[in-house]
Amino acid sequence: MKTRLPRTQPAAAISASLLFALLSATAFAQQVAPAASAKDKDDEILKMEEFTVTTGYRSPKAVNQIPGAITLISSAEVEHTQMLTDDATAVLARTVPGYAPTTQQMQNTGETLRGRVALRLFDGISQTTPLREGSRNGTFTDMDIVSQIEVINGPSASEGIGAAGGIINYISKSPTKEGTEATLRTKFSTEGGRTESNSWRVGLNYMMKQGNKDLIFGSSFNKRGMSFDADGRRVGMGASGATVDSEAKNLFIKGGYNFGTNNAQRVALTISRFHLEGGAHYVQNLGDRDKKITDSAKKGAPPAGKTAFNDFNQYAVAYKHNDLMGGALNVQVYKASQAMRFNPELGGSDKQDPLFAPLGTLVEQSEINSQKRGMRSSWSHADLLGVKGLEVNAGFDYLEETAQQRLALTDRLWVPPMNYTSKAPFVQASYTQGPVTVTAGVRHEDGSLQVDDYTTVYFANRSFVKGGTLSYKETLPNAGVIVRLPEHWSVFGSYSKGFTLPNVGIPLRNVNYAGQSVAGILDLQAVVVDNKEGGFSWHGKTVSLSASYYKSFSELGASLSIDPITKDFILQRRPVELKGFEFTSEWKVSKTVRINALYSHATGMTRTTETGPINREQGMGNVSPDKFNASVRWKYSAKGSVTIDQDTLRARDINVGRAGEEHTTGLTLFNLSSSYSTKWGDFSLGIENLTNKYYILPWAQLDQFQNYFAGRGRVISVSHSIKF
Repeated sequence: MKTRLPRTQPAAAISASLLFALLSATAFAQQVAPAASAKDKDDEILKMEEFTVTTGYRSPKAVNQIPGAITLISSAEVEHTQMLTDDATAVLARTVPGYAPTTQQMQNTGETLRGRVALRLFDGISQTTPLREGSRNGTFTDMDIVSQIEVINGPSASEGIGAAGGIINYISKSPTKEGTEATLRTKFSTEGGRTESNSWRVGLNYMMKQGNKDLIFGSSFNKRGMSFDADGRRVGMGASGATVDSEAKNLFIKGGYNFGTNNAQRVALTISRFHLEGGAHYVQNLGDRDKKITDSAKKGAPPAGKTAFNDFNQYAVAYKHNDLMGGALNVQVYKASQAMRFNPELGGSDKQDPLFAPLGTLVEQSEINSQKRGMRSSWSHADLLGVKGLEVNAGFDYLEETAQQRLALTDRLWVPPMNYTSKAPFVQASYTQGPVTVTAGVRHEDGSLQVDDYTTVYFANRSFVKGGTLSYKETLPNAGVIVRLPEHWSVFGSYSKGFTLPNVGIPLRNVNYAGQSVAGILDLQAVVVDNKEGGFSWHGKTVSLSASYYKSFSELGASLSIDPITKDFILQRRPVELKGFEFTSEWKVSKTVRINALYSHATGMTRTTETGPINREQGMGNVSPDKFNASVRWKYSAKGSVTIDQDTLRARDINVGRAGEEHTTGLTLFNLSSSYSTKWGDFSLGIENLTNKYYILPWAQLDQFQNYFAGRGRVISVSHSIKF
């Protein structure tokens, strides 16, 4: 093992020139507009009403009538990111201003949206387990099945618990053309020609649309090798699990049938099964943060443990009636299971028990399991009661979820089964009169959490805890206005409340004294967030800009800090105040050149003590430093294009000289991608970390348990797709 010495980057001059070109050519802004459009309209004003959102509204809603910051990520942008990396959350870090940098691991700890945890959905079904958030829900399907991603920035209660930071809804593809079509995609990646790093993927999507019937079938297999940093050392494997040295299998089937008068009714069945499992060919080779030696990995089998995995399955039946009592009815019934097993640990203090082995010698690993079933329903009516421009959407959601966490090797209960039931009616209305749209709505969350009697583990003194049932009732309003001004300007303002549970499993498992009951654990209280936001946008023939400013506050927030002894996260229930502003922009320099840029800044404040002032800045575990991303795309012919991306994170020093002191080093990375279409299919080349820059991952700069990792060095990927 060697200590890394500073070295000169040969490409530094090129990197600086590229960054200067991007900065000088780009104005700030745009968040209401999509992050990428599937169509190129080089000589037209971007017509925002052509883009619609269903997330949070349950029926299509034109973006230019939504008083809030919405990011739409098209399938073209998803495919572009896949050219570079298999990281499922990388597309969010690249295109969503308020989304934190990716961890490059299976866990997505710290990957917040505007400083809070977002609710991840797949076709409207939650992939998040707020009862016991394991930070592994960013990897739940193969991204090639995703048509677009809708991101509602900021707290929202429209889709249920978990959306304190916003909503990220991955929407699956659907057949759009009459007939049949199959797409075969293959990809090979390597780092510096190292055999250990070789990764490959093969996937097949089959689509059929015949009259009133349609079907999509998708299947893929992805085998990933080991990652290396720019100095050629293996990158460490996260304590919670890694995507390197793994195999992932995905199966997706969705069939639909339209019937009734004018085919106004539709029924659809969806099956999604995803499984990613570690190969167990490597073990941690811990470094030394003080000596700046990063964690690495060495060949070997995990000590008496089982492989880590992510297992996400869901089944759904949806019914739609577009002409029921003058409106449109949507009903979805679903069942979902989510399971994740973490890496085995040797000597982890919170998992030791002398009944099984002498302290400090027990190998253990934990598993989180969640089972969901529920129903989502809504009915919308435009021009209600004959009032032109008045639209109402009302519905009712029902959820039953059970989650628990076990210590897998010794079959011990770590977090007891938590049973949450939610009943939530809602109504949302909007009224458009000329250039003005006013919206207002309310959702009533009526939930209950039931936990049986249980006993904590040895680390928590084997404390008996009396079970009980907690009630969560909250009325969550929202309101907003958007005004479309002359010359293609618009302004908006909004207010909304968000609601979530505070990772309930952590305070339950940490009870360490007798006489406690579930009803007496104050940390189980809900997190309710008040959010205020305002912004503007402008869309011209060659330039589009937008910006927004937000402020959110939770009286009893849920923030993470590091225990100085165990180096594990501690959940703190103290007030949290977040402020930030975001800009995005697009400039069509010519018919062949397009530049996009985004910038975000956020600050989070909380208390150092239970009763002190709100003066402690939140760090990387909650709020990431300022971010500036830009890209230049040159479509040099009808068949080919080249894109250069630049991702910059600014340095940050917070709480200097007092509790919570933290220093984050800034970094700038470049990526290059190119594609070309031929009669033999589409070929693409992706180069991640183009200049092979050495850097420490932003989240790894926190002194946390086994997380001192360098980022990946240069990764070269070659992809091919063909339709037949």
